[in-house]
Amino acid sequence: MIDMRTYALAFIPIFVAVDALGVLPLFISFTEPVKRSHRLQIIRDSMITAALVAIIFIFVGKSAFRFLGITVYDFMVAGGILLFILAINDLLRSEKGTRAPDRTLGVVPLGMPLIVGPAVLTTSLIMLDSYGLIPTLTSVILNILIAGLIFASAGFIMKIMGKGGTKAVSKVASLVLAAIAVMMVRKGIVHICLDFLK
Repeated sequence: MIDMRTYALAFIPIFVAVDALGVLPLFISFTEPVKRSHRLQIIRDSMITAALVAIIFIFVGKSAFRFLGITVYDFMVAGGILLFILAINDLLRSEKGTRAPDRTLGVVPLGMPLIVGPAVLTTSLIMLDSYGLIPTLTSVILNILIAGLIFASAGFIMKIMGKGGTKAVSKVASLVLAAIAVMMVRKGIVHICLDFLK
């Protein structure tokens, strides 16, 4: 029987880390000059890139850490600090940069690192350890699909929310991500201390 609570708990942190609404204004600025058919191709490329990077990392990341002698709790602390820095940086930054569209736009920077970047990879590895492979993979793939749908509906969403609305959502998501980062550091330190005392 599927435990929906487990899937939800794995889904929410990854959803916050992806922050598709926060990336939306940047996506629009990148793709504004291009035709709809080219924009859809960019979205497809970004989703494929994001999915491949995330899936490979989920399967290989933990083995690589084991080989290097790094525990999940070490990574939890390091990842939490990184997430906190990324979240604070996003909260304090007024604008994300812009650049002219090109053929690799769907791969870099949209697929990696904007959809699947350090925040998503870190969060995915922690969710893998906390909730298992299937909930984590499902959550990552669903969030990438949601990001693709949001990008495909970019014009409609921007008309409803406005530029200010999408920025506000992005800032709230960054604040939640900062809180998740603090929680990850706290849990990691607690487990490291418990292991040390054994």
